[in-house]
Amino acid sequence: MDNFGHLDMKNILRFLVLFSFIGNAVAQSDVTVSGRVLVVDEGLGDVAITVRTAENDEIVTGAITDTEGRFILRGLASDEYIVDYSAPGYQTDSTELLIGIKNTIYDLGDITLIRSQENIEELVVTGVANTGGVSLGARVFNLSDNVAQSGGSMLDAMKGLPGVAVEQDGKVTLRGSDRVVILIDGKPSALTGYGNQKGLDSIPSANAESIEIINNPSARYDAAGMAGIINIVYKKEEKLGFTGDFGMTVGVGALSKRREDLPTDLGSFSSNPKIQPNMNLNYNTDKAIYFLQAEVLFQERLPNNEFTSRFYDDGRIIDSQVPENREQIHYIVKAGADWVLNDSNSVSLSGVYDRERHEDNAEVPFIDRATGTRNRFWFWREEEVTGFANISLSHKYSFAEAGHELDSRIEFTRGWEDESYFLNEVSPVRVGTDATFLDATEYTLPVQLDYTRPLANGRMEAGVKYQKRWIPVSYIFEPGERSVIYEGLGDFSEWDENIYAGYANYVYEASSFDIEAGVRLEQTDVAYEFSPENIYYDENDAYDYFEVYPNVRATWYINDENRLAVYTNRRVDRPGEPELRIFAKYDDPELLKVGNPYLRPQFTNNYELAYERLWDSGSLITSLYYRDITNSFSRIFASDTSNPDYDIVNRIYQ
Repeated sequence: MDNFGHLDMKNILRFLVLFSFIGNAVAQSDVTVSGRVLVVDEGLGDVAITVRTAENDEIVTGAITDTEGRFILRGLASDEYIVDYSAPGYQTDSTELLIGIKNTIYDLGDITLIRSQENIEELVVTGVANTGGVSLGARVFNLSDNVAQSGGSMLDAMKGLPGVAVEQDGKVTLRGSDRVVILIDGKPSALTGYGNQKGLDSIPSANAESIEIINNPSARYDAAGMAGIINIVYKKEEKLGFTGDFGMTVGVGALSKRREDLPTDLGSFSSNPKIQPNMNLNYNTDKAIYFLQAEVLFQERLPNNEFTSRFYDDGRIIDSQVPENREQIHYIVKAGADWVLNDSNSVSLSGVYDRERHEDNAEVPFIDRATGTRNRFWFWREEEVTGFANISLSHKYSFAEAGHELDSRIEFTRGWEDESYFLNEVSPVRVGTDATFLDATEYTLPVQLDYTRPLANGRMEAGVKYQKRWIPVSYIFEPGERSVIYEGLGDFSEWDENIYAGYANYVYEASSFDIEAGVRLEQTDVAYEFSPENIYYDENDAYDYFEVYPNVRATWYINDENRLAVYTNRRVDRPGEPELRIFAKYDDPELLKVGNPYLRPQFTNNYELAYERLWDSGSLITSLYYRDITNSFSRIFASDTSNPDYDIVNRIYQ
């Protein structure tokens, strides 16, 4: 009878706890709280866990421990709570719980219950958690809540975000700098890169849930990116079974021109129509998720329409225009699967195939402003195929405590650029045709291991990463009569980089303040090989450097409506392939764009003071930041007087 009565009491407790949840629902969040109830070092099952507000004792949620004494609570909003633990035959215990704003998962640890016939002091364990809501360190913008941003591409959606600007050629800047890292679901993607986010123009914003802006990243993230990080979070379908949607985006593009074209037969596109069908298919089971996403973009666009005026010492003023009329087809296919192997292990496999083919046509006049005479007529056609293929494999090991995880990841990416330029000229000097053919391939192989441990008052993160990247480039040119193409560059170059990194990061929260501190250590080895026929760069380049990248963030909660935060971190911007490329771009033959193979990284120390004012209807963030940049990248203009027929200026990185 005693055993029967004991079981009946457990069922009554279950009923009371569940009934309390139904009658006292409150605003929920994605917070997860876990812990374990023990008796004499052994897990105690069927313990009733109830959570009540500290202010008015209102019960908001609860749970029952499993046979090992473990429990998980979900959906608590930011507030102060009391967690009660009760079981027949044991003294009731309680824990104070503060839900902050920096952590979404935390562990209350072990709570030991004492048998009721024993008389010892009460054991109190205090823990802290977070809703991941409004934060001075990161701002989240939900696209589904904004009708204006839910249509069009991801680039269109970014144009309305504070601190973000999108230039005509698709370059994204954050706080005035294009040295911004763009992640997709928290991971690097070959769709994006420094100063080259054109791949985002082919992603429908309807496929994304939100955009997160992180101006001061922690040591967990790669040290690259002076301006910070923009993270695009894709929508995730959670319904079981087969689901899917199909969409179509149609745009008419620009309906007017900001400036009249200079006189040529072709001019620039006066309209830029776009058609973009897309689909999203999902099949979910209890143990697996399968997905397939595909988009096709048909578009006429004007990625570059550059007007230039040249002022010469003899008083001449020459006006020119480079209108890059582009017709393109862009395909993106993304597929993958997530498998839950057991309670502790899950595996994800995904792949992306991206291919774009475009043809650019431009007629570039050089007109004397005083007389209206066309001194030179340069016209060209570019045929280019770009894209990448990526495969990624990751494994997650989940410990018994919620949020206690070990993630491993390996991926391989092959990107390519196959470019053919056919250059033509009519001038008093010559009538000629030149052609250049460039084939660049970029290989990236990162391997990463990340460890996360929730704590009672924050979390600890640590990890290691190795990344190898190498870029072989081949170059062929066919000179015409009195060619303007530089000779003596050779027919190849190869750039190689190896990065060895490790990091540790710690977050601590209290009721009136929180602090995050971390450090990232990186050793980088770089080598650049040129063709022996290159007469401009007679030495191959190789160097290495070791750097420490610390980060500190501290936030003071003055009251419920006012917060003050300070930040400092160190970042690096490594030169990419466009900044290093030794083969010039000839879309404007008198203003050449060329890289610098001896370019070194630039380092930035960031300092920021931020204030946030909260209202029920929104918030206002004001910040003052300062950047101290060492070895800053810049374009220099160098005149080349080796050709007596033309005035040539090289734009070179230094």
